[in-house]
Amino acid sequence: MLTYFGDMDVSELREKPAGRQPIDTRVIPQSRLDEVVGAVGRALAEGRRAYWVCPLVEVTENTDLAAAEERFAALKEHFGAMVDLVHGRMKGGEKDRAMERFAAGETRLLVATTVIEVGVDVPEATVMVIEHAERFGLAQLHQLRGRIGRGSEHSSCLLLYKGPLGETAKARLNIMRETEDGFRIAEEDLRLRGEGDVLGTRQSGMPGFRVARIESHGKLIGAARDDAALMLARDPTLASARGQALRHLLYLFERDEAIRLIRAG
Repeated sequence: MLTYFGDMDVSELREKPAGRQPIDTRVIPQSRLDEVVGAVGRALAEGRRAYWVCPLVEVTENTDLAAAEERFAALKEHFGAMVDLVHGRMKGGEKDRAMERFAAGETRLLVATTVIEVGVDVPEATVMVIEHAERFGLAQLHQLRGRIGRGSEHSSCLLLYKGPLGETAKARLNIMRETEDGFRIAEEDLRLRGEGDVLGTRQSGMPGFRVARIESHGKLIGAARDDAALMLARDPTLASARGQALRHLLYLFERDEAIRLIRAG
């Protein structure tokens, strides 16, 4: 939204680094958890490395979401010492050592929360399981999946969900299954969530435009932005006849608070 409103320059990287392989993404109900554990076991037996992501650190009375500590204990019973754990409540040194063991291949299944969302680069990791994927936003799902597919080997991402799914959650999982294109995923996120207010406090919600729709008119906004920038360069106080007309339009579309921001620079 900041780019649409002209507050951020844009550089687009449309291609992955050379040698990257597509990620096979599948959406699987939580009722098939035992099958997923078996599939991960076969991957580990082949010498592959895997992430298992949970939304919480520990189970509480108020939720039935998967917790990393509980899942770690269960998987350790299956696979023994090759399983490790990392989450945000651990001390920095503990987290670093867990990541180092995984990167070195000393452990091969890393149970984690979203602390691995960014800044983790282990090209040998080729399997990602995300429990309760319906509870994650599209940006998080895309970032988490980006921890695999970083080498030349085939990678698989399994999105475990607990039904019944609402329409928005179903749409999020479907778009993750259909594409790895971050641009398309971001556009779908904008469509599903709404952009909130650039000049207000809402961080999500229905589009604030009265006429335009980003998904339909996004390409026209660049021209409108350039025209607005030219107008402000020529008439920063909107004192000319055209400036006065723009003031009236801002008032009619309930955006006249922007005039105060213009004065502030």
